[in-house]
Amino acid sequence: MVDAHLTAALEPVTEALLAAAKAAGAEAADAIAIEGRSVSIDVRKGGLEQAERSEGLDIGLRVFIGQRQACISSSDTRPETLEAMARRAVAMAREAPVDPHAGLAEAAQLAALRHAGGLELYDPSPEPAPETLQEDARRAEAAALAVAGVAQVQSASAAYGSQAIWLAASNGFGGGYGRTSRHVSCVAISGEGTGMERDWCGEGRIFQADLPDADEVGRLAGERAAERHGARRPRTGTYPVLYDERIASSLIGHLLGAINGSAIARGSSWLRDAMGAQVLPRGSTLREDPLRVRRSGSRPFDAEGLPSQVKDLVADGMLQSWVLDLATSRKLGMVSTGNAVRGTSAPPSPSTSNVILTQGPRSRAELMADMGTGLLVTSLIGSTINPTTGDYSRGASGFWVENGEIAYPVNECTIAGNLREMLGRIIPANDARAHLSSVVPSILVEGMTLAGA
Repeated sequence: MVDAHLTAALEPVTEALLAAAKAAGAEAADAIAIEGRSVSIDVRKGGLEQAERSEGLDIGLRVFIGQRQACISSSDTRPETLEAMARRAVAMAREAPVDPHAGLAEAAQLAALRHAGGLELYDPSPEPAPETLQEDARRAEAAALAVAGVAQVQSASAAYGSQAIWLAASNGFGGGYGRTSRHVSCVAISGEGTGMERDWCGEGRIFQADLPDADEVGRLAGERAAERHGARRPRTGTYPVLYDERIASSLIGHLLGAINGSAIARGSSWLRDAMGAQVLPRGSTLREDPLRVRRSGSRPFDAEGLPSQVKDLVADGMLQSWVLDLATSRKLGMVSTGNAVRGTSAPPSPSTSNVILTQGPRSRAELMADMGTGLLVTSLIGSTINPTTGDYSRGASGFWVENGEIAYPVNECTIAGNLREMLGRIIPANDARAHLSSVVPSILVEGMTLAGA
């Protein structure tokens, strides 16, 4: 089994940490070990600009003394270090404030599946040679430069990463898995001086065989940058705004942030009173599916050992669930949704993985034709989001649309509205890319405030 091979060296480390914690006086504990390696190559003007390689093993220990907890991390796995970590963590926990919601999962809550199994998160093919990555980056750069109107390429990169994770706890849980990633990206520039405009293309996959050709990545980056040449500010007013598929997931990201258990438990979310209420148009479903095959956000269990599960966060437009880990679910008197994530130096917190928004019947071009006059947004810059009220304001660039067709590129404008109202009237297209972790199509929002010239 691939997972067993990758994590074989990690399990003994976490077990040693748990044993050291128990010997130091911890009443309960969990330990995580993450081993990774990565290599990235940047090319400029056909030659190697930068090459980076990193390898490392990070470990984390969380201990409990009653309902007091403390976390500590290290990259040293020597026995004396593990013992020192445990002693220090226990001493810290004794001084920590009482948290009535802290604690491990009950045995009955734990995932039965302790490995990634058929999720195909790890590509067993050999790690690519640096020369292979450099050639991918060089080809992407050359393809972008070959596009008419491209003045230069700011960056062209290729990268590979591999990671193995093992989680163990004193409640009996022990499980792990591996994952890989392979990327190619390119940023191209059109124009000169103050008239420079940039755009990009990037592709990433778990399996190297699934990665699009580097020439295609560079060509798209070049074409997008060339199309933006001569951008100017649009006029101010109230117009429909069409979010391109590349950035539409940011809108759904604001919704996900608003239903995160941490925000709900603090009472600081603009959706804090919206359970069971309409938050998307009727017919819209927002599904989380952490069990999708060959998807970067997939995982067999969460960071507290609970099973990953498919669930509708929004069904027929109505909010169905918060995003919860054990601590936030206890604060709210609910049951964890299995959404805990964590690193090595902090306790778990809730977060989503793969999300899928219901697509509409029409293409982006058809939605653009329907909008008549308005803004097609392809890039967002900065943000001012009020997490309590949902008031929304972001810098944007893209294309001005007249009579349903692109008229000219635009930049230096701001789009604003209220997220509760915006999300309630979205019109999704049908162009979402299925391989992404967030499968969200282009989205049309009527009646947004646009500040331009």
